[in-house]
Amino acid sequence: MSLDNSTERKPLQYSASTQPQIEEESNLKRPGFMDRLPISGRTRKVVEWLSVVAAVYVLITAVSVIGSGFGVATGGQAEQIFAFAQNPMVGLVIGILATVLTQSSSTTTSIVVGMVAGGLPLATAIPILLGANVGTTMTSTLVSLGAAGDRNQFRRAFSAASVHDMYNLLSVAIFFPLEWAFGLLERIGTWFAGITTGSDGGVVATVFTGLGNGVSAVTDPGADLVEATAMAVLSPVWAGIAMIAIGVALILMVIKFISSMLKVLLVGNVEKTFHKAIGRGPLSGIFSGLLITVMVQSSTTTTSLAVPLAASGKFSLWQIYPFTVGANIGTTMTAMIAAFGFSGFEATAAMTAAAVHLFYNLIAAALIFLIPFLRPLPVIGASWLGNLGAKNKLYVVAWLAGLFVVIPGLVIGVSAII
Repeated sequence: MSLDNSTERKPLQYSASTQPQIEEESNLKRPGFMDRLPISGRTRKVVEWLSVVAAVYVLITAVSVIGSGFGVATGGQAEQIFAFAQNPMVGLVIGILATVLTQSSSTTTSIVVGMVAGGLPLATAIPILLGANVGTTMTSTLVSLGAAGDRNQFRRAFSAASVHDMYNLLSVAIFFPLEWAFGLLERIGTWFAGITTGSDGGVVATVFTGLGNGVSAVTDPGADLVEATAMAVLSPVWAGIAMIAIGVALILMVIKFISSMLKVLLVGNVEKTFHKAIGRGPLSGIFSGLLITVMVQSSTTTTSLAVPLAASGKFSLWQIYPFTVGANIGTTMTAMIAAFGFSGFEATAAMTAAAVHLFYNLIAAALIFLIPFLRPLPVIGASWLGNLGAKNKLYVVAWLAGLFVVIPGLVIGVSAII
């Protein structure tokens, strides 16, 4: 599979100067309390890896707390309470705004997985999951502003950031109508959950169910303790709301912690993957974006890392493009991990939501890259937007405000009137 516009695709030559730039943009800092530990060497590494394992435990527990809290707060009436979000356009906007606020699509999707396990209808959740992909692109656009002092560098940086926007908007433009009309992603997610958690899935379901039950057995005591404490001092509705708030706060903290620690622990491997894969074709770029995002558990970090390198001219827009697509796929891993925090019917519901996010990104990548007339559209759009932004920074402001504020506000306002 090859990309068009071969004049943009030149073999990359890496110099020693590349290394400091990557390290600078990776923001390689441990959480403050980790730096104060009176240990070093191999012992420190072991402790840091154990801290990541503990953080994953907290993540799964937090998602379970949200699921339980959502069920308690809604009293089994989630569909009626969330009737305002049954309009798919509103759900899409909620996903965009939630991700803009948290600056993490992993946080948004993990919360949605927990809410689906707690009773949120899947049809309401799917547009939110699609919106999360769009909302996560804002950070890389903000990173591109660091090159605003040089017109050519800013053009390349803003184009590299915008290609992620354009790709995700194209994906939504294709799959949102399909989902609205035919429930395509809901059918695929339901099928996958059936073979991995259902009673008729055979060996695959047995393995996944056993793994899920094992994880649940470990994480349930923590979730049960939070629920028992909340229920002991608050009424059911307020207890449920408190549980949701606690779960969201834990997810926000723990995803940031995991991302920070993995960037430190895996920096050498991340750099090697980045250097070896980008520029060797779209499949290699997609895989490297996927792998690095799984490593650092943050598509925002992955795409933001690429923007300064594009600004410097070390990578072309056609080389950055598949890398950001891979980041989209890699970020689905967090929701899949979160889905293992449930058992029984809740496990099936959670896995269905996580599978929707996974297959949406997989199928979108395959469809857009395999259809020749679709493949160059994000690059064309990003190049156009980059040229506009380089001419006048007001276009950048208008793009950010329009995509993340004005359009979502109009959608919510119109839906409220209708």
